[in-house]
Amino acid sequence: MIPSYANFGGKIHGGILLSLMDKVAYAAASKHAGTYCVTVSVDGVNFLQPVEVGELVSLLASVNYVGRTSLLVGIKVVAEDVRTGLVKHTNTSYFTMVAKDDVGKPTTVPGLSLERPEDTRRFLEAIKRREFNAQFNREFNNARTDLAIEDSLHLLEAERCRISY
Repeated sequence: MIPSYANFGGKIHGGILLSLMDKVAYAAASKHAGTYCVTVSVDGVNFLQPVEVGELVSLLASVNYVGRTSLLVGIKVVAEDVRTGLVKHTNTSYFTMVAKDDVGKPTTVPGLSLERPEDTRRFLEAIKRREFNAQFNREFNNARTDLAIEDSLHLLEAERCRISY
């Protein structure tokens, strides 16, 4: 990581890492699909530890799940201090990609060969992740629809905000 990627504190901008992760997700997805792929969503972007200027960063990608036209790519980011040899896991994120044909329409992707128990675990975890995300989205959308602002104002009493209207 070079100084131009850093903020004033000497830490690499999260956006730089996300951009690299997106490129790696594209490479993994398009290699499996055999066609152009686009990012649809990113799940689980939690920066566990900062990446410092001068550290070597490795991005490890795996296609964990495939649907009909979509692929879930897991990306693990590790940073290494070459002076000390210290290697740290900085984050893991999941990119949902969709394969596109030559006219930009979603296209079917090949099935995934689960060759190791680890592959099977990742595939099953991806199914659970999809289920949890779908459930969360349904519940959150229902909560937004059902939210009665006047009945919920008491929730703001312990928060750091002020109503100004």
